[in-house]
Amino acid sequence: MKILTTLQELEAIYSSPAEASIVKEVDVIIPHYRRLIEASPFALLATAGPEGLDCSPRGDLPGFVRVHDEKTLLLPDRRGNNRVDSLLNIIRDPRVALLFLIPGSGTTLRVNGRAQLTTDAPLLQSFAVESQLPRTVMIVHVEAIYFQCARAIIRSKLWEPAPERQDLPSPGEILAHLSQHRVGGKEYDRNWPERARSTLW
Repeated sequence: MKILTTLQELEAIYSSPAEASIVKEVDVIIPHYRRLIEASPFALLATAGPEGLDCSPRGDLPGFVRVHDEKTLLLPDRRGNNRVDSLLNIIRDPRVALLFLIPGSGTTLRVNGRAQLTTDAPLLQSFAVESQLPRTVMIVHVEAIYFQCARAIIRSKLWEPAPERQDLPSPGEILAHLSQHRVGGKEYDRNWPERARSTLW
């Protein structure tokens, strides 16, 4: 198997990016990019820390990531599994990347920057949903922002209707296997919809 080990080997395979791939990257949130952020109900958050890398989903109603100004985004931390891998990383290494997706659109939006965490009470209150506050809000200082072309979305047929998958392992099955049936199982799967509904925020 041929493994590439030098920049020269890599550059010999790929041509230079077209002008459109260069001019789309800026260091401020232009109005067009703001519209994409405000339309997105889902983003992937990538962080790095001493233990390695983390990429986790973030989702809420469209516009859940708030544009504070042309250089700053605000992202509430909603309820999850309390592993807080991303937040642990940010405390020790502020570099973050966000990938925004918009259902039905092939365009995705990428943001690179540095993040801080705050428990500022008025800010937490401003993100309340059904009287539930996020425990922290992430402040993202934007360093680069640009849209990604639609090829990956088109190839994957991501937004095309798909039948419900019955052939995949359920979370309960996976947990039961990994824990020698101490946790998980059919009861876990049975209770999950109500547990999720009652703890969304």
